[in-house]
Amino acid sequence: MTLQQLRYIVTVAETGNITEAARQLFVSQPSLTNAIRELEKEMQITIFHRTNKGVTISNEGDEFLAYARQVLEQTSLLEERFLNKKERRSRFSVSCQHYSFAVNAFVDVIREFGGKKYDFTLRETQTYEIIEDVSRLKSEIGILYTSSKNEEIIQKMIRMNGLVFRELFVAKPHVFLSAEHPLAGEEMVTLDDLADYPYLSFEQGEYNSFYFSEEILSTLDRRKNIKVRDRATLFNLVIGLNGYTVSSGVISKELNGENIIARPLDVDEKMRIGTITQKNMPLSRYGKAYMEALKQHIPHIQRLS
Repeated sequence: MTLQQLRYIVTVAETGNITEAARQLFVSQPSLTNAIRELEKEMQITIFHRTNKGVTISNEGDEFLAYARQVLEQTSLLEERFLNKKERRSRFSVSCQHYSFAVNAFVDVIREFGGKKYDFTLRETQTYEIIEDVSRLKSEIGILYTSSKNEEIIQKMIRMNGLVFRELFVAKPHVFLSAEHPLAGEEMVTLDDLADYPYLSFEQGEYNSFYFSEEILSTLDRRKNIKVRDRATLFNLVIGLNGYTVSSGVISKELNGENIIARPLDVDEKMRIGTITQKNMPLSRYGKAYMEALKQHIPHIQRLS
């Protein structure tokens, strides 16, 4: 296995096409194809499935590519340090539940490292996929919460996938409401207060068990339920329908505007929000910077716990 072979498979994965990858790499198509087959034979895996339309990445290949990118990232660091090479493409990925502080920290990392070329990915996705993404190195860092209701199952999955959970902060549950909501003037809201209003939550696909719910207290019976996939839709419905959702209370006016507010929910429960990473793998420079950026966007949260 050589660095050149790793660069070859990463380029093929990016382009999705052997011919285009060969053009970008300034090698012949047969040479590129042979190099990939030799690597697949050596590692005893199939990285790419060949089709008439190009190539697709196998499940094994997806995981292998994540490690390959890590190796190339470390190589780039050596080249920068000892060969003074500066022109490089930055790569970094985070998978998270729908938290504004996670977005703000991601913006900070791009501003620090973006440069002229970069491939950064922020996946606001379902809980199960966050764990899967980090376990397969599709993302370097994941962000999710645990509570007394789901902690045993979530922590078991984290351990089984060779990951580690590190707490960022503990928060009391809050509800997100429209600034024009009839309950907006209340200092604290009860579940009885909310009974007549639509409850919005993020759907979890085939893993729709309450263990994977992004919202705490998801097992409670509510008369009006709406499930959505993205944060913008949820907030639009919160405003348009006088609905509400339950979250940590952390909200960014820069990202979400003045129309969404948070109010404490009068329940005896807490949310432990933290990061998940590979247990025995050091963070890249981007991962380290992202962790520091997270701390910059959540220091006031400790007052909520």
